[in-house]
Amino acid sequence: MSLKSTLAPLAAALVAALLAGCAQPHLVAVRADVGMNAPAPASTAPPPQPAISVYIEPPLVQPAPVLVDVAPPPMLVEAPPPQPTAEAVWVGGYWGWQGRWVWCAGRWLPPPQPGYHWTQPYYEHRDDAVVFVAGHWAAAGVNFTPPAPGLHLSLQVSIGGGDRPVGPPGVFVPPPPGSRPGLVIPAPIGTPPAVVVSAPPVVHVGMRVTNNITRNTTTVNNISNVTNITNVTNVTVVAPPTATANGKAFQTNVPAQAHLAAALPAQVHAQAPRPASLTPVASFSAGHPPPALPAAQPVRLEAAQHAATPEPHAMPPQPKAVQGADLAQPAAASPRAAAETPHAMPAFEPPRPRPQEDRPPEPPHPQQPRPQDLHQQSPHPEPARETFRDEAARSQHHDAPAAPPHPPQAKPPAKAAPHPEGRHDEDRGEHKPHRKDEERRESRSEEAR
Repeated sequence: MSLKSTLAPLAAALVAALLAGCAQPHLVAVRADVGMNAPAPASTAPPPQPAISVYIEPPLVQPAPVLVDVAPPPMLVEAPPPQPTAEAVWVGGYWGWQGRWVWCAGRWLPPPQPGYHWTQPYYEHRDDAVVFVAGHWAAAGVNFTPPAPGLHLSLQVSIGGGDRPVGPPGVFVPPPPGSRPGLVIPAPIGTPPAVVVSAPPVVHVGMRVTNNITRNTTTVNNISNVTNITNVTNVTVVAPPTATANGKAFQTNVPAQAHLAAALPAQVHAQAPRPASLTPVASFSAGHPPPALPAAQPVRLEAAQHAATPEPHAMPPQPKAVQGADLAQPAAASPRAAAETPHAMPAFEPPRPRPQEDRPPEPPHPQQPRPQDLHQQSPHPEPARETFRDEAARSQHHDAPAAPPHPPQAKPPAKAAPHPEGRHDEDRGEHKPHRKDEERRESRSEEAR
């Protein structure tokens, strides 16, 4: 009995606790921060470092390669001036080694000897370093020889420091202006570094340059001859969106000539400084101390230059004789035109003649000669023709109805006609010849006899 009385309160308390837990469950607050993956902002181009700009005296033979511990900086912008002569070659406009990476300023130079051609600089990513061969002249028929893979080279340590090369091994060119330092752009041998000047800056590996090759094929006597020479007129620069600073894919064709590629507008205009001295510096040679170099100059960032939209061609000014109100003026009004044109048209257009049966006698033309001049020039007129014309005039006058009086401006000039046909007497309605005309006819008849 005592046990039952003891367990009963405990059971009641347990039931009450269970009922209370069901009525008011214990709540646990859980907080979780969930964030959306926002698009990464476009990377901005790092500010370019000051650069040493010099003119290099290019060697006449292929120089020995050097092994450098750091990669060349991103390219700079240097638009060539107009070509002075047809044989001039654009030399320079790239990063060269002079104990440190220096900007070899571009200039137009003629070949040192007939038949010589320019060889572009050579960059190769090898064993976490850069194999470099400076640009140089080569004689006719002499091709560039890349450094052998097993060639042992002493490592050149940069005086000013720099960034290790980042990218696939092999031949490359420096990255476009404004790119991340240290990146390499794979490219074929002989590619001018200026082909990437117009490309967007890159911040990751992925951009590359490929050749567009055109083979010369000729057919002679039904035999196809394929030459081994290839014409590389342009190259293609390609970059995925993960490589560019703006996050957009890029692909374009660029001229394979250095001066044409360097003249294209750059997306990041990092202007190359001009050399402080016009005296060229000798090319670097391993085992010899580097030459004395000028101080580094700041690289200016200018506004990006885009291709300008061509303006519509302005129409050339028309001659004064055909402009505006001058169209209403006759050609004879100009003294110069009258002098150049011996038979100029009169200043007005005479009225068109009406049919013979219903028109009155024609008024004398203002430019016809005077009667006395005509008499002197033609002393023997035909009397029969005068009689016929007088009779025709009388018949027309009697057959035609009376015409209304002409307005004042339409009256004929008051000059005597060369062959007066008589006068019209309005009071009597008759047509009588002049007395002078009768005397002139009699004198002509006597002369004719």
